[in-house]
Amino acid sequence: MSPHRIRIDREESKVKDEDVIKTVEEVFDSFTNYHVYRLRNSLKAFKELRGAVSAGKEARVYWAKGWRGEDLAVKIYLTSSAEFRKSIKNYIAGDPRFPSVPSKFRDLVYLWARKEYGNLEDMAKAGVSVPAPVAVSGNVLVMRFLGENGLRAPLLVEAWRELEDEDVERMFNLLVDDIERMVCKARLVHGDLSEYNIMIWEGRPWIIDVAQAVSLDHPKSRELLERDLSNVFSFFSHRLDVSEKEESLRRSLEQCLEAS
Repeated sequence: MSPHRIRIDREESKVKDEDVIKTVEEVFDSFTNYHVYRLRNSLKAFKELRGAVSAGKEARVYWAKGWRGEDLAVKIYLTSSAEFRKSIKNYIAGDPRFPSVPSKFRDLVYLWARKEYGNLEDMAKAGVSVPAPVAVSGNVLVMRFLGENGLRAPLLVEAWRELEDEDVERMFNLLVDDIERMVCKARLVHGDLSEYNIMIWEGRPWIIDVAQAVSLDHPKSRELLERDLSNVFSFFSHRLDVSEKEESLRRSLEQCLEAS
């Protein structure tokens, strides 16, 4: 029997035992398995975990089905990335919501997942278009899935050439409104906003990957906001005259920052 067949048989055995995990990869260590099962069996956050839809250096995202058949995304942060450890500390230290930075990497990743859940919750309450958070446990976050049949929605950078000029203008205006709501109502700065962290779905832009978002009280919030604005306006300026809208947004954001 080939090694490939053996691997498949082992996976099929796990499916029969638990009927939860359809894909088994190295990301599922014992701690992660505990949180996956807790989310599925105790918190009823999802019913069935299916294939991976994206894989990055920091996390992998899986398509899942909920108990009512709804599509969900399960994001699992890796607990073995040394580079990840260095980068996330910069977005936690100084944020008054987190008075201390955990010394153990696993605890740091758990905090990072809770931070993304909280940021999604605050942004959604402020009316920002983000995937609605469902639950979080350890390094595993469950949220709305943007896409259908296990295929994720395209990123802005991927859909860019397919968009008509009028669609580009509409996406830009909707995104500017979301940035204003994020800063002025949620009191948060995304910190890594660009065409790679915006999905196009249901005819509008959706802001994703918000774990690094910091409060306005973070010492680097203004620097990060300036980078976000530069990224967005620079990208859209290839097809639009953004000057008037940029000036208006900057004026509005400045008033919000001065009031904070």
